[in-house]
Amino acid sequence: MTVKVYPRSSRRELVEKDGVVKAYINSAPEKGKANKELLELIAEKFGVPKSRVVIVSGAKGRNKIVEVSEK
Repeated sequence: MTVKVYPRSSRRELVEKDGVVKAYINSAPEKGKANKELLELIAEKFGVPKSRVVIVSGAKGRNKIVEVSEK
């Protein structure tokens, strides 16, 4: 799925609109904190362990491709 990340947000939620998921997270984009929070948020939303959520591309940008595996 394609995810656009909004770090340092006052809210923490995922919003899907027009096939793009917008992720509002509290963490700052430094030392991987925002990516870690993003993976936790997606894992919570889909009810899977964090280990099953992977950033496929865009680890250093706002636009990311994230994969949630079933096994």
